[in-house]
Amino acid sequence: MTDTVDSLLASLDLPAKILLISGSAFFRFAGDPDIGLAEMPVSDGPSGVRGEHWDERDSSVSLPSGTALAATWDRELLSRVGGLIAAEARRKDVYAVLGPTINLQRSPIGGRHFECLSEDPLLTAEIADAYVRSVQAHGVSACPKHYVANDSETDRFTVDVQVSDRALREVYLYPFERSVQAGAWMLMAAYNAVNGATMTENRLLDEPLKGEWGFDGVVVSDWSAIRSTAAAADGCDVAMPGPARLWGAPLLDAVRAGRIPESAIDDKVRRILRFAQRVGALDDPAPVPEPFTDAAAQGLVREAAAKAMVLVRNDGVLPLANPARVALLGTAAGEPRYMGGGSATVIPSHTSSPLDGLSAILPVTYVAGVHAGDELSPVPTGLLTDPATGRSGLSVRYLDGEEIRTTEHRTASRLMLFSHPPAAGVTAVEVHGRLRADVAGDWQIGVAGVGAVTLTLNGDTVLDELIEPTGSDPAEIALKPPQRSVTRGLAAGEELDIVVRTAPDGGLPLIGVTLVARRPQRTADEEFAAAVEAARTAEVAIVVVGTTEQIESEGFDRTDLRLPGRQDELVAAVAAVNPRTVVVVNSGSPVEMPWRDDVAAILLTWFPGQEFGSALADVLTGLTEPGGRLPNTWPVTIADVPVLRTAPGADQTLAYDEGIHVGYRAWLKSGVEPAYPFGHGLGYTSWQLRDLSIAGRTAVVRIRNTGRRSGRQVVQAYLSRPDSAVDRPVRWLAGFAVVEADAGESATAVIELPQRAFEHWTDDGWRVEPGAFRLHIGTSVADLPLVADVRPSAEFAGVAR
Repeated sequence: MTDTVDSLLASLDLPAKILLISGSAFFRFAGDPDIGLAEMPVSDGPSGVRGEHWDERDSSVSLPSGTALAATWDRELLSRVGGLIAAEARRKDVYAVLGPTINLQRSPIGGRHFECLSEDPLLTAEIADAYVRSVQAHGVSACPKHYVANDSETDRFTVDVQVSDRALREVYLYPFERSVQAGAWMLMAAYNAVNGATMTENRLLDEPLKGEWGFDGVVVSDWSAIRSTAAAADGCDVAMPGPARLWGAPLLDAVRAGRIPESAIDDKVRRILRFAQRVGALDDPAPVPEPFTDAAAQGLVREAAAKAMVLVRNDGVLPLANPARVALLGTAAGEPRYMGGGSATVIPSHTSSPLDGLSAILPVTYVAGVHAGDELSPVPTGLLTDPATGRSGLSVRYLDGEEIRTTEHRTASRLMLFSHPPAAGVTAVEVHGRLRADVAGDWQIGVAGVGAVTLTLNGDTVLDELIEPTGSDPAEIALKPPQRSVTRGLAAGEELDIVVRTAPDGGLPLIGVTLVARRPQRTADEEFAAAVEAARTAEVAIVVVGTTEQIESEGFDRTDLRLPGRQDELVAAVAAVNPRTVVVVNSGSPVEMPWRDDVAAILLTWFPGQEFGSALADVLTGLTEPGGRLPNTWPVTIADVPVLRTAPGADQTLAYDEGIHVGYRAWLKSGVEPAYPFGHGLGYTSWQLRDLSIAGRTAVVRIRNTGRRSGRQVVQAYLSRPDSAVDRPVRWLAGFAVVEADAGESATAVIELPQRAFEHWTDDGWRVEPGAFRLHIGTSVADLPLVADVRPSAEFAGVAR
């Protein structure tokens, strides 16, 4: 490989080299036909592979969110999920998937919390390791991101994270170090600065990444994270998106003038050529993963979603045993979130809601109970007809002045156009659809977007406005645009001709446009009363609650931990009339649950992907074990959270004053008891742990299923050092193992304790404090019945394994 790369590098002149270190399109690395190098499309990839374009006509498998995958604690499952991701990538001609997101869930109000894996560095590292290895085993590159300390969204382009070297090494860098050891071919540099230097120009790209760790892959910038031409002298290798303005002609001039050495460019190109060989874009093509059938993909997503669901409370009501009457309540049951907002978004070919999944197997009466909120939803395309074709959907025209460049038939009312080729350089986009009202009453009809927008209904212009964005983050502009609407009374079956025209104006971008609506609905009080009455007469009440894209998404952080709207009020009212109330919480991160002691059961589902409903039905009825364990800590109230702040001060610095005490470590230090601790989760059986033995850095535990049905348990190992001379957490995760056993049977949990778990970072590198450490074995950070002493060897100091 080295000889080929060096030979090809020697054949390139400086302009050709500079072209290769800047992308050729929004989601495409540049190629060079003279040396046989193909262009290399990449794709967002944390929860599925969208491909280069945001287009519902090229659907993707929607996987559980990052937090959901970590909640499985299951390396073997991640290996199979990685195979599905690789197959999806090759199906879409993608060479690299931009994931996993391995920043830590430092604060529960972090807006991208759902996309990250967990609050713990070791759990994050183990899940990332399995993800990277499995995806790349099929010739597709993973791209762990965002290196490093991009743990919140507020001012993410300008925030300067102030963090100690010890916290960096032991907490925030550790998942990246393990990803490099897993063989990652690409890493993404973050937007933020760390200790005074923006990450695309930060010394951390050299040491420890490319030096000490020996990373020989490509460092790609987060999109638009390159801030200067001078950055080309630093450790970032590819500027995205392309073509990169700062790394084009200005960089060519800088190298020729001697301000940037050509050797710096050569190192980047060498890495790109090596990457191209690995993914099959240069010499022999990479292996093609075995394709997944639709049924196989759906089955794996369904399994993963069920194994991620965490049962945090159960008084015996679950699993459900053939109830005669079930009240299914909550807007989130009929219109749930399947995934988080932002770059993790994909468009699946189908979805299964809780209403779909449960009504297929149980006698369900559904009442929303609460309205979704002030935001209107994208119009279901089943209610729309394309006037140009007569088919279900919309007609979209791309205009240059009044000249029509091209027309498309689209099957979604939410159109993201930022990387859509027909939208490039147009002066306006016109969306045309005919809405057929399925119920009579007052409909709200409108548009979401920014720029110059007009809305015409049956030929009458009802809106003509320059809509300004409410935020400055491009992701927030694209994903949380302002809405404008009007009300129209429609009879059942009546049709309404809708035309939306949008154009960039006043310096505003043309990012996308969404046709939104709200059907006629009962008053809020009438809807609420109907839900309570349905619960009163039901044998069991299932209330599905959750967050919205306006609360959890890339581009902004949360302002509180409350469920939006009247959802808490609905749960409390239902629990008051039905003691067999089960609450399903569909959020990507913790929420307050003021009713948690008043309901029979609470099941956390995260954002579980396209098979949400079918997986939920499996778990609630006992067909499948609720296999998840908490990858984060859930507070009683936001006031209890020991590490909360995500916003920088006026000087744009955000101090990580808590140091190594993040997540459950901070909770243990504070002494405040959370609602549910890290690692917690219940199943449908009971367990007994016994006979702990230790050989070297291997702990072995016998575990017996003492219940009446088969089950799954996550055995967790924590270390402590009560008399340490070093500042340490009260306890910290050191390893875990997933075991399964039939009723009455026993199994053996073998837990490997990495040497790094015993080490601490000093100015002189990694050190092991002499003497014994205390090993705690159990099923959560707060439930650790087995204890023993273990003495690590100093022989492997500094080796993260």
